[in-house]
Amino acid sequence: MLTITSNAAEAIRAIVQGTEVPDDGGIRISIARQNGSQATLELALSPAPMDGDNVLEVNGAHVFLDETAAVALDDKALDAAMEGGEISFGIVEQDEEGPEPPL
Repeated sequence: MLTITSNAAEAIRAIVQGTEVPDDGGIRISIARQNGSQATLELALSPAPMDGDNVLEVNGAHVFLDETAAVALDDKALDAAMEGGEISFGIVEQDEEGPEPPL
């Protein structure tokens, strides 16, 4: 199952607190396909999970995963880097530190 690093949890809480998304909202990760091209991950704010989403909660941060994303990210970790007012998320191996290229 996807894990969430403490950096990612902190970033998610900061994003949610800075919006009108309710405190029990979070980010939703889904798989998108455009015109038969390679699948890409989409990350968006969400006030609640959608039907069928897997729900992860770490230190008050919520991540909602569509079914396809949950399978694709099963052995991965969501990490984040915060520099100034910029936040970038990345998917890393569960035993690595630091984000991969941003989503």
